[in-house]
Amino acid sequence: MSIDNLKGKIPDYAKDLKLNLSSLASDESLNEQQLWGTFLASALASRNATVIKEISAEAEGYLNAAAFDGAKAAASIMGMNNIYYRFVHLSSNKDYQTMQAKLRMNIIGNPGVDKVDFELWSLAVSAINGCGMCIDAHEAELLKHGLSKEQIQTAIRVGSVIHAIAATLDGEEAIAA
Repeated sequence: MSIDNLKGKIPDYAKDLKLNLSSLASDESLNEQQLWGTFLASALASRNATVIKEISAEAEGYLNAAAFDGAKAAASIMGMNNIYYRFVHLSSNKDYQTMQAKLRMNIIGNPGVDKVDFELWSLAVSAINGCGMCIDAHEAELLKHGLSKEQIQTAIRVGSVIHAIAATLDGEEAIAA
């Protein structure tokens, strides 16, 4: 099992991450597609090859091809959007808020999976990437479509744990080099 492989690579000082990973992998507040799509999108956003390899291998058992690609697409498009909209939000020059982005974002309108699931995955990636403007937009869409605050929190918890595991493994690799 790839989650077990990943837990085996987490150092003992990060035991809390192992425990959180285990509990989140069996969380029932989200359906399997929502949960494992969030895991996959978060792993990709966290950029650690080991985390991506193990989480993607596990996610293949829960996601069909369209959902697998949808989670990858959420990580991809949010990688672009989070940088752009974080700049717009943080810039002291408010003129950027009235300008068209002029960036292609077709996947958002037609992600190939349930729009709510894609929004959830996009929210987790936006939290990892620290884009408040995108967090607010995706959360509003999810609430509008009936997701509970507990479900939204679960996606953010997944993103935070996966990101922390990636950072821990990156640190261990740097120390070992």
